[in-house]
Amino acid sequence: MLDQDGVIAMTPDQFKTEMIGLLPRLRRFALSLTRSGPDADDLLQDACSAALQKWQQYDPAQPLDRWLFRIVRNLWVSEIRKRKTRQGEGQVPAEEATELRVESNSDDILTAQQVHRQVAQLNKDLSQPLLLVCAEGYSYREASEMLDVPIGTVMSRIHRARKLLVSRLAAEECTSS
Repeated sequence: MLDQDGVIAMTPDQFKTEMIGLLPRLRRFALSLTRSGPDADDLLQDACSAALQKWQQYDPAQPLDRWLFRIVRNLWVSEIRKRKTRQGEGQVPAEEATELRVESNSDDILTAQQVHRQVAQLNKDLSQPLLLVCAEGYSYREASEMLDVPIGTVMSRIHRARKLLVSRLAAEECTSS
């Protein structure tokens, strides 16, 4: 819909509808940041609240998911800063964040759990671009914009993350055999 100036406009109801459709992807991203289901839920709730309060700042000519991912990431960065100043309050261990679900045979489930565990153990600088590009389907450029880092950094981090995952999974396979 265009407003009187010929600019793309969006109603509050359209905004809410589109945002609701993105909630599963936003939660996965929040979970990749927080490594904790309850923290991810809190982060997502805060992000949705912030987005609804600022919905008029959204430019409908741009993809809504990028705008919302940026809000989630910025809120998490603020939360990390708060936690550092409070000291003593932290995250749930990564191995407790078991949100990956697979409908398949037991071998596939075990493999998915191994991969999920290894991804959860990656440094967030490696896991965030890996999940945005490989799990969410964003391009390197889109991930670069969302994470506010150069595209070459995104590519390098994904390459390093993949190499680490392969070596860790191979080492895990050797120790379990």
